[in-house]
Amino acid sequence: MSTQRVAVITGGASGIGKQTALKFASKGDRVVVADFNEEAGQKVVETIKSQGGEAIFVKTDVTKFEDVEALVNQAAKTYGRLDVMFNNAGIGGAGPVLDQNMDRYYQTIAVNQHGVAYGIIAAGRKMRELGIKGVIINTASVFGFLASPGTFAYHATKGAVIMMSKSAALELAQFGIRVLAVAPGAVDTPIIQGYKDSGMIESMKSKVMGNKLTQPEQVADTVYLLSLEEASAINGSVVMADEGYASFK
Repeated sequence: MSTQRVAVITGGASGIGKQTALKFASKGDRVVVADFNEEAGQKVVETIKSQGGEAIFVKTDVTKFEDVEALVNQAAKTYGRLDVMFNNAGIGGAGPVLDQNMDRYYQTIAVNQHGVAYGIIAAGRKMRELGIKGVIINTASVFGFLASPGTFAYHATKGAVIMMSKSAALELAQFGIRVLAVAPGAVDTPIIQGYKDSGMIESMKSKVMGNKLTQPEQVADTVYLLSLEEASAINGSVVMADEGYASFK
């Protein structure tokens, strides 16, 4: 069995997930790109292969446990191992608390919270089965700590991601599996298009040290660093990749 690392990335077709897939591949890791958007996901795989990397795409609906379990099984079947699980797939949950679109509320919970839970469970089981001391990294947010108007459901999910990461880290430590979360701030990805449309970008920039949006490549770099053996002391933590967003106001 090859000892070359294998990284599974959900939400890998765009934004932070796409850049993280490209990052891991550029460092020589084999990448499994998972997303609901098949066309965009396949393009990421093609880009990786064109640059000499190794990758496959697995269409995945993270709101279904059987899909996430099949994803993890496919990664192990294809490459023989699973070292990194990046539970990154997420959607925005817009709308004031008293004006919730309940379908959107349930969908936000299903993707952002349940999708991460399923990834932790499925990947943790597979790593234990294979005897691999891997790492599971989950995408949280500064909005798991800070309140912002109109994002009630999103806040709930990111708060859940933080506590799920801590809880899972506690239980999986006995298997040598690390679990942690990365918390981006104002990242320039499609998820903030609504803020751009409403003219709120300058306001968002002003809340970041350096007065600029974080680029998804920067978050990808953070995720990669956390996956390394040199980061082995970081476990059960939420690492802020927010350029100071949560540190001052």
